[in-house]
Amino acid sequence: MKFAVQEIIQDLLSLIYPNPCLACLNALVKGEDIICSHCLLDMPKTNFHKQSINPLYDRLSLRFPLRHAFAYYYFKKGSKVQELLHQLKYRQHPEIGQKIGRVLAQELVDQKLENAFDLIVPVPLHPSRKRSRGYNQSEEFAKGLSEGLHIPYVDSFIKRTVKTQTQTRKSKLSRWQNVSEVFEMKKDEEVKGRRILLVDDVITTGATLEACSLSLLKAGCSEISIACIAMA
Repeated sequence: MKFAVQEIIQDLLSLIYPNPCLACLNALVKGEDIICSHCLLDMPKTNFHKQSINPLYDRLSLRFPLRHAFAYYYFKKGSKVQELLHQLKYRQHPEIGQKIGRVLAQELVDQKLENAFDLIVPVPLHPSRKRSRGYNQSEEFAKGLSEGLHIPYVDSFIKRTVKTQTQTRKSKLSRWQNVSEVFEMKKDEEVKGRRILLVDDVITTGATLEACSLSLLKAGCSEISIACIAMA
């Protein structure tokens, strides 16, 4: 119900203000784009990019070899972060992913991590889901990171072969079973010996990222790092 009201408000505001902030719906001022400065400062950042060992790294490194792990924001229901992700995935605003990718990229540059990766790879959507949505939200995030880090991104190395059910409300075991055999490498030779930054929108249990990472490692990449917009 809350999101429905917010969507109505956004539609009304768009008639008055051509460029509202997509997090708070207030009008953007000169020099701002997509997300206002207040929201960029106000949303809860994890600062994991400033910590080589952090809760996300601890969670994932027990399951597969991992070099770095970043989630930019904490995800909470009813928050601006949830609103942004809703707009990104369901309201045709791929530019949100690109914007947050650029913002995180600058943070990584500030931490002197711009040379820590050779290639950015987004977690793929099943082709039918990508057609219906029009884009892959993780790929949009990858585009922003690529632009800010000056590192290429490629979305054609991993193929999602099965259209999985939504991960929402699934248990940890069910999430793993849902994605454990749905990814297939298409170009093993292109990832051999390369340092991969694997990116997704939201991490909950990490089952999807684990399955993708294992596929990349099996194909011969030298190391895996993870970057996500938010961590639940």
